[in-house]
Amino acid sequence: MNLKPTRLRMCGNWVLDRFPLAQVWNEHMAHYYAPKNFNFWYFFGSLALLVLVNQFVTGILLTMNYKPDAKFAFDSVEYIMRDVNWGWLVRYMHSTGASAFFIVVYLHMFRGLLYGSFKQPRELIWIFGMLLFVALMAEAFMGYLLPWGQMSYWGAQVIISLFSAIPVIGDDLALWIRGDYVISDATLNRFFAFHVIAVPLVLVLLVFMHIVALHEVGSNNPDGIDIKKSKDPWGHPVDGIPFHPYYTVKDVVGVAVFLIFFATIIFYMPEMGGYFLEHANFIPADPMKTPEHIAPVWYFTPFYSILRAIPDKFAGVIGMGGSIVVLFLLPWLDRGKVKSIRYRGGIYKKALMLFVVSFIALGYLGTQPVTPLATIMARIFTAYYFGFFLLMPIYTRWEKLKPVPSHLTTQPTLEERIPDMIAVFNEVIETKSVTTEEGTTELKKHFNPTGAKNVLIRTAKNLKESLD
Repeated sequence: MNLKPTRLRMCGNWVLDRFPLAQVWNEHMAHYYAPKNFNFWYFFGSLALLVLVNQFVTGILLTMNYKPDAKFAFDSVEYIMRDVNWGWLVRYMHSTGASAFFIVVYLHMFRGLLYGSFKQPRELIWIFGMLLFVALMAEAFMGYLLPWGQMSYWGAQVIISLFSAIPVIGDDLALWIRGDYVISDATLNRFFAFHVIAVPLVLVLLVFMHIVALHEVGSNNPDGIDIKKSKDPWGHPVDGIPFHPYYTVKDVVGVAVFLIFFATIIFYMPEMGGYFLEHANFIPADPMKTPEHIAPVWYFTPFYSILRAIPDKFAGVIGMGGSIVVLFLLPWLDRGKVKSIRYRGGIYKKALMLFVVSFIALGYLGTQPVTPLATIMARIFTAYYFGFFLLMPIYTRWEKLKPVPSHLTTQPTLEERIPDMIAVFNEVIETKSVTTEEGTTELKKHFNPTGAKNVLIRTAKNLKESLD
């Protein structure tokens, strides 16, 4: 009867002796200590990984029926939507997942701005994250052409033509990207190859490097305290808890809430009013008919708005590229002495709030037709966008900082715990005076159910707070 379990165990040991699966699990999950005080903003890293898996799985399913041919691409998408079993669901999961990916990534980046996750010693983590962002933009742009609808075709035409503004090499570069003198079947084929094979491999590599770099230096936290500086006698951070099971369980809650919103959009509003799936993209691409208003998908519109705000074409391209490059420089632009916004001065808090307003405003203006007023507003918000970063070395030096605690939690010594332990014991075991048959009075100890109940309630509350 014990033969099968023994052989199964031997087989498992044979694999583990040759592949360090248990070691990887321990280093990055079970024995990886994360700060105790993670909050709502720390859901978005794991959610980004979840959406990435969704994009890979649904993308593979879509390629089984999609034809990367200018004559059949649009029809193959319609075939997926109408004739393939559950094809409409897979397509909407993929299109909604693209927008969800950028929402999650933007919030993940904002968390970094809130708590200084880009500051020493996490500069390389930020760089890998920004490379991930650029690769994600390339992946989304190339995938945007594949439905071969009106907005896909003309949006790609406008964006690729921007490369021709680069002096000397511009025309040749645009020609190489298109593979032809106009957006054509050659463009569709090479974009399909990059979207399905090349860029996903880069994304997987960057995700791996991002996570390994994070686990090497440790996670940041809302207080901006390095938990590795204080360890217990067993070498574990005093202010840390194992990532598994505490944060794997907590992330399940974030995933559940995310999936509620995700499913609601998929089943009730997959187009999201034309922001997730533009109405013009349900019309086949027509090189002879230009749409009335050409605009990229919503997650590109802040940068597209910066492009349109600058009158010169080449300068606009420089401005749009610079708006992304400046994010890479953030770890060296911020001269603040503390990481977390909790202990920073009012200058940074107001600057960050106005930056968020300007980013959202640029995103909205990028979806609207060009008007004189819209252009003026876009220039104002563009100036503030760059001002937030380029003036950062100056205004972060002026801040009046608050004192940062040395620990996330205080760890009392055993001597300091003894009075509390005695108090708990006295609460559970009560002493009563009992009169004996001889008439003498004796003190006897009895179990107190009410006191035990109160102790259990307090313990449960403290456990819940530690998990929160």
